[in-house]
Parts: sequence; structure tokens; C-alpha cells
Amino acid sequence: MTAGPIQTRTEEPLPLPEAETPPERRLPPGMWVRENLFNSPLNTVLTIVFGLLIAWVVFRATRFVFVTGRWQVIEQNLTNFMVGRFPRDELYRPWIAIYLAAGAAGVGTALYARTRPPVPWTVTLRRAAPALLGLVVILSLSRTWLPAALTVGGFAVGAAGRLLGNRLPERARRLLPLVGLATVLLAYVAFTGFGGVGWDNWGGLLLTLFVAVAGIVLSFPFGVLLALGRRSSFPAVRVICVGYIELIRGVPLITLIFIGALVLGFFLPPGMTRPGLTMRALVAIILFAAAYIAEIVRGGLQSVPKGQTEAAKAIGLSPVKTTMRIVLPQALRNVIPALVGQFISLFKDTSLLGAISLLEILGVSQAVLAQQEFLGQRVQAEALVFASFLYWVACYSMSRASQRLEQRLGVGER
Repeated sequence: MTAGPIQTRTEEPLPLPEAETPPERRLPPGMWVRENLFNSPLNTVLTIVFGLLIAWVVFRATRFVFVTGRWQVIEQNLTNFMVGRFPRDELYRPWIAIYLAAGAAGVGTALYARTRPPVPWTVTLRRAAPALLGLVVILSLSRTWLPAALTVGGFAVGAAGRLLGNRLPERARRLLPLVGLATVLLAYVAFTGFGGVGWDNWGGLLLTLFVAVAGIVLSFPFGVLLALGRRSSFPAVRVICVGYIELIRGVPLITLIFIGALVLGFFLPPGMTRPGLTMRALVAIILFAAAYIAEIVRGGLQSVPKGQTEAAKAIGLSPVKTTMRIVLPQALRNVIPALVGQFISLFKDTSLLGAISLLEILGVSQAVLAQQEFLGQRVQAEALVFASFLYWVACYSMSRASQRLEQRLGVGER
């Protein structure tokens, strides 16, 4: 009797149960307060002490804003805070630029929204809350109805641009960079063209925004090139980039601004027209910011695994394509928080322009105190609080936009 072949039965492994996330524990407000703020004698004492301190600060701040604050200094100098020394008979020029920007923004958002899921209007309103708050505060301090009417007109132009963007074909989205560039050029012409107003006659919020935006836009590509040059395989390029970065980072910004304002003219040829004070300060800010951006981007380049470069070489990509398509996008994505932090710092550093007699926001807040009707009136607090509020609106808006961009790109997630 022969035994047949032994048949083995292979059993499939049982599927492992999926890991379930424990349900989030939600406590009623009263229970949450007891468990987190009054759960021990020490926490109870700390809660009471700091609660009273916060209540006192809120009371004094509210009383200052709505009762005791003498905001006439802001009301009478609101135009100075907005545009500084800008000629009053040329004030239509900033509004033309605002209308151009509003129309372009309406067209751009309409075309961009086609490729994104619909966003509820409540979310949009919440995102724009800081800017809207700043706008409401500024308009409430105006003594005439004209700024409010012009602002409503700006929103109307933006809405018209949105309607136009919805009617444009899908392929028009490719023209968005050209639309943005054309808007910038037309806005510049609106300010300076046809016998317009030069940069040295700008001031207030207008000068602060111009220097900050121009500094950010122009220093970013320069900083990226410096970061790439620092990692270059060519010794001469690497030494030049390292020397520039270390030299600039070792000098305070205020020193570079003074050098730009007082010394830069000596390095120009004798027959060359001297650039204006604002231009010289802007060059100093760009050179300074580029060095710090280069170090931030260098950290991002080092965070990209070497396997990414090796894989790109394996499929035959050139070094330039490897850097532009593989390494640099990942590096910039990884350093978005640090870059935005540098941009916010650059925006606040524009307050140093007052040292060379350029009246940005902080400079205006100091200049208005020297007016005859406010001498000895002790309204420094009101002027500085308003200037601080303008800085906060801009910086907080950039910070929130950075957080949304990080969430969209998944920064910090694996």
C-alpha cells in the first residue's frame, strides 16, 4: 500500500484589526475648568492671580481705547500715517494703484478658485478678518466720508474683476503671471509716471509696505542663489558666497542702512546720477535680507535626503534639473516657517528707516508729536499704539497665511 502525496493546506493569515483612534474626550466647559484650572490648591491660586491680572490689563486697555485715549492726534494726521509726505494734490495716484490691484486680485482669485474646492464665505471672512479689522479702524478715524466711499469703490472693482474672471476661459489661467506683472508695472506708472511722485516723497504705511514688499521679492531670489552658490562644487563661487553671507550677517542692519545712505554715493562714477535716499536704503535691506534667506535655504537644502539626488542622477537628470525640479522645491517647502519668520522680521525692520529721516510708520508717529497743537499733550501712547496696531495687522496676516500654506503642503507631516 503506497501512501499518496501529502497535501498541505496553506491558511491565509488573518487580517490584523485596524488601529482605531480613541475617541476624543470632550468635557463640558464647567468640568474642563475644574479639571484644568482648579484641580489643585496651587493651580487654584495661580488661576485666581493670573485671572485678576488679565482682567485688570483688559480693563485698562479697553478704558484707554474707548474712554481716555485722545485719538485726535491720529484723526488729524491719518493721511500722514498712510502716505507721509506724499503731495496732497497727487493723492489720486495711490487710489489708482489700489483699484488696479483690486481688479487684478478679483480676476486672479476667480481663475484660481476653479482648480480648488469651494471655500465657504465664512472661511474667507475669517481669513481676511485681520485686514478687515485694520481697514475698519483706519476708516473709523477718518474725518471725511471720501476714504470710505473710495474703499467701497475698490471692493466694487474687485467684485467686477471676479465676475470677469468667472467668464474667462480656463486657459486664461496661464496668463496670471503676466497679469500680475502688468499690474505691478501699471501701478508703478500710476505712482511715478507723467510727472508723478518719487520714492523719497513717500512715507507712512505706503513707504513701509513698498520697502517691505520690494525687499522680500528682490532678496528672495538673491538669497536662493547665494545658498546654491554656497553648496557649489566650484571653490571660487563657494568662497565668494560664504564670504558675502558671513560678512553681511556680522553687520547690524542699521549700519548697512547708514552705509547705503552716506557712503554708497562715493562708489559711483562721477557722472552718474546719485540714487535717492529710499533707493539706497532699499539696496541695503535687500543685501541684508538675502544673506539671512541664504542661510535658511541652505538649511532646507541640507534637509533633503541624498537619495533624492541619487535617484535623479539614476534617471538621467542633469544637475540643473535635479536642483530645480527635485531638491529646491523640497528644500523651500521644508523652510516655509523660517522664511515667513524672516519676512515678518524684515517688515518690522523697516522701522529703522527713520534713522535716515525717511518717515515710515514709526517715524510719522514721532513726527506728529512735534506739531504745535500736540506739544506737551502727552499723546505718545496713542501714536505708538496706532503704529503698533498697523504693524500687528500686517505681521499677523502674514503669519496666518503661512500657516494655511504649511497645512496645504503638509509641512511637518510624514
